[in-house]
Amino acid sequence: MKKSKMKKLVLPIACTLLLFACSKDSDNSQNSNDSSLSEMDVSAYISENISFEEEDYLTNWEEENPTYITLDGDKISYDESAAIMTSGSTVTIRSGGVYVLSGDLADGQIVVDAPDTGEVQLVLNGVDIHNSESSAIFVKEAEDTIISLAEETENVVSDAETYTEDDGSGEPNAAIFSKDDLTINGTGTLEVVGNYDNGIGSKDDLRIMEGTIKITAVDDAILGRDLVAIKSGTFEINAGGDGIKSTNTNDTKGIIAIEDGIFNIKAGTDGIQAESSLYVADGNFTITAGGGSPETIEVREEMMGGQPWGDSAAEETEEEDTPSTKGLKANKEIAIGGGTFEIDTLDDAVHSDTNITIMDGDFTILTGDDGIHTENKLVIAGGTIQVNKSYEGIEGKTVTINDGDISVVTADDGINVSDGSSESATPGGEMGMESAGNALLTINGGSIYVNADGDGLDANGSIVVTGGTTIVNGPTNDGNGALDYDGSLEISEGTLVALGSSGMAQTTSDTSKQNSIMMTYSETQKAGTIVHLEDSDGNAIVTVQPSKDYQTVVISSPKITEDSTYVLYSGGSSTEVNSNGLATGTYEKGTELVEFTISDIVTYVDESGITEAPSNNMGGPGGGRGGGQGGNPPSGDFEGNRGEAPPSGNENERQENNSSTNSSQ
Repeated sequence: MKKSKMKKLVLPIACTLLLFACSKDSDNSQNSNDSSLSEMDVSAYISENISFEEEDYLTNWEEENPTYITLDGDKISYDESAAIMTSGSTVTIRSGGVYVLSGDLADGQIVVDAPDTGEVQLVLNGVDIHNSESSAIFVKEAEDTIISLAEETENVVSDAETYTEDDGSGEPNAAIFSKDDLTINGTGTLEVVGNYDNGIGSKDDLRIMEGTIKITAVDDAILGRDLVAIKSGTFEINAGGDGIKSTNTNDTKGIIAIEDGIFNIKAGTDGIQAESSLYVADGNFTITAGGGSPETIEVREEMMGGQPWGDSAAEETEEEDTPSTKGLKANKEIAIGGGTFEIDTLDDAVHSDTNITIMDGDFTILTGDDGIHTENKLVIAGGTIQVNKSYEGIEGKTVTINDGDISVVTADDGINVSDGSSESATPGGEMGMESAGNALLTINGGSIYVNADGDGLDANGSIVVTGGTTIVNGPTNDGNGALDYDGSLEISEGTLVALGSSGMAQTTSDTSKQNSIMMTYSETQKAGTIVHLEDSDGNAIVTVQPSKDYQTVVISSPKITEDSTYVLYSGGSSTEVNSNGLATGTYEKGTELVEFTISDIVTYVDESGITEAPSNNMGGPGGGRGGGQGGNPPSGDFEGNRGEAPPSGNENERQENNSSTNSSQ
């Protein structure tokens, strides 16, 4: 077997792509802002680590003194001096060289069995090859095999529904199957029907350079064990299993690297699934997995700390038995440098068991679970991300947003960071206080909009804001909050507006460097009722039109300064309102509610003026849930499920019924 053309990755991939993960500052520092992340070039990384050889580009077959093979039903014609053997309608190529195939083979097979004799190039020059017992094209052994799609030709390859010669090895198992490296190039069209199992499969490296490739497969459409590398091409994929997949569990193999192309993938399970890592430099992707997202998303019944009701062991078993139906999935790294992605999935749209880096790209996501989910670190350095339907929008142990235009709509939490360390019950089973974990959400820049029925920004740990514009339309029920953190929320720069219910409301921490206000209304305000804050000279600080009902609003802005006076208005109108609710046009004033002067890092106000932190405020000036300065621990019984509205009644009853601590999971 020839040596793989994939360069050996000496360092762990996480250290290369997620530079902060291998730096001395990888301890969840609250001042993390690695500018080098914005300079990462995924395309250059692929070029440096995934190599292509000269023969991969070879398409001038006419100049290579080729051997012509003509297929005509069950008749096969060729130069008898060539290294070719036939047995019935099976053609076996025994030596390296260029072989041009044309015509129809109604029930036969093309076999490459040419060990140590150089590259074998099969030129499909308008063929229709079907085998009723096995693979249609089977590469048993070759130093290198290249399938070239001749220009302006259409080629069809299909296999049997049942393989009769199966020796128990499970090979072959695809309409086009190679036990060694396989390259597909050329500008023609290839249609593959995998009636038995997979469409195109390689036990080593699979490289696709260009062409129009249409695949229908019972299981996986494109399968490479060590590597799937795609330069370009147009792909129409309909797979009962995964659309594109790698399977080697070796740390430096099992990689999928896509430089460009047009991909329309409908998969019964995962759209693109890398056993190791997935790299995408560019391309246009339309992916539907598991039939797509459900019409409605049910909020899961959870207790505090994310512990599920019922038999957790049974639920874990059920989860293990449920097939994965994700859009982009990798067991290790995902790095995306650009491209356009329309992803509609039953499970997570983008998922990694370790780290995700998004440098650029245009994402439109519908999902029955999370929009973007990583078990470890997520970095977003640019692009446009619209999660229009999800259970949770963005989730990871640490999430760092350096830039980008991000919008998430969720049935539960908007952006959630959790390391699984939260504890919310005493050993005796009684509800206790939830402890702060090490998870960290860092917002260094970008435009972020969250519309969450659960918590808006949710941290089982802390939140750091150093820039950008973040607008949160949080929950209308008092069992969740627009801001929910266990440690602290420190803001030093940028604009933050968080609106939502009052029962679990938190504001920024008094250790912040930037001033904030928290307004609590005596009654719930209707969706669309503008919140306008201006200074004593009439200069607008923030004008926002909430999309949902709200009773509290937190505003933090560099324009809010100590010893300055501000006026808060309710209602009115604006000539221009952006999709995130920020109004940038001329404001027609509504009702003046309150005038106040800033004297503290966090100023609490209501209709009567400056006041104390609300008694049901979970953060208090110090920010920590149930332990920060001025914060009060929750009291009463835990009643109701997340996402359910609290019982109606007077204000005291509402506070008693909604004093439970919300999960950060």
